Amino acid sequence: MRVLAIDTALEGCSAAVLDTDRGGIVASETLSMIRGHAEAVMPLIARVMDQGAVEFAELDRIAVTTGPGSFTGLRVGIAAARGFALAARKPAIGLSTLAGFAAPYIAADDSTNVVAAIDARHDHVYLQIFGTNGRTLVAPRIATLRDAVRAAMTGPARIDLVAAAWPKGAEPPLLVEQRGAPDIGWIARLGAAATDSYGPPKPLYLRAPDAQPQDAARLPRR
Repeated sequence: MRVLAIDTALEGCSAAVLDTDRGGIVASETLSMIRGHAEAVMPLIARVMDQGAVEFAELDRIAVTTGPGSFTGLRVGIAAARGFALAARKPAIGLSTLAGFAAPYIAADDSTNVVAAIDARHDHVYLQIFGTNGRTLVAPRIATLRDAVRAAMTGPARIDLVAAAWPKGAEPPLLVEQRGAPDIGWIARLGAAATDSYGPPKPLYLRAPDAQPQDAARLPRR
């Protein structure tokens, strides 16, 4: 199985090539950035493909994060993945950004809950909770920080952003880690393990964009 993984959803622009016949991840690169994904992603993918010595025709599938994340960033990565998939006639697989965050913790120990959270601003988070064996307990959703903490306290948890609002005196989570973007290697591994029934990747939007059209600025029709 050969997989090209792409992630531009959050504070990174990443690509990796996984080749199971050669032992796993054979090339990867991540650039930390908040803006500029559109300009960076194509050269980055070209470098990773060259480093991995894999041609696009040799890929079995392309995996890409579909959100939650930046509206613009999501579209950049998904457009790239779908374009490469169309040109190479290979399937494209969409994966949750939250699943990408949780994957290494589930792989290390699938006996406890994993709470993955992304800052949605205004005291809200994008949240997904995984239980034993990696099964989803709470599907991806937007929640207030308070509700996210309450949900995370239902059992032992390894937790990310929500720990900032953890109640004083409550038993602390097992592990706290904060990252700006998921590990691209795990996006590639999830892509290899996914079934083709995932279908073409589409943005996972859990809230409306902050920018809204202003009626007062519209020009009158003639």
